[in-house]
Amino acid sequence: MAKYDERFKFKVAREGAQGTTGLREIASRYGLDHSMVRRWVDSYREHGRAGLAKKYSRYDAPFKQRVLQQMRDEGLSRRQAATLFGIRSPGIIGVWQRQYDQGDLGALTPACERKPRMPPKKSMDPALKPDEELTRGELLKELAYLRAETAYLKKLDALIQEEQTATRAKKRKPSKD
Repeated sequence: MAKYDERFKFKVAREGAQGTTGLREIASRYGLDHSMVRRWVDSYREHGRAGLAKKYSRYDAPFKQRVLQQMRDEGLSRRQAATLFGIRSPGIIGVWQRQYDQGDLGALTPACERKPRMPPKKSMDPALKPDEELTRGELLKELAYLRAETAYLKKLDALIQEEQTATRAKKRKPSKD
């Protein structure tokens, strides 16, 4: 996705907001998609030049819920809600809708603020305990694992050897004698 500076967006949005030229014509003149020009114009009309500035923000769960609720209450499209609330990408609202539909309000909480849902997996590395402390069952389990690993590596080595042999055979040219 191309990034456009604020001055360029302002120029295009101001031209579109004047209403003397169609948005599709403006978009083709600048080599842009008409929906992008429409978003810029709508954002400019709603928020002024600040609506075109880059925005780095995280949205909390109550804000996301308020956006979704207002969309439902007023029958707003994602694009309209994004313009109204100053959200730069209308697509993120669709993500919020899916999260809310699948989970609950907790799904709208930013991932960095969520508590982990599952405990971390235990390591399968038997080397955490000294050999003397392992039970007979643990030793048998480790033995089975090591045998499977050895068999896998042998099979992998055989496949690599076979592939190399086939490659060498293709490179050799038979003599015409």
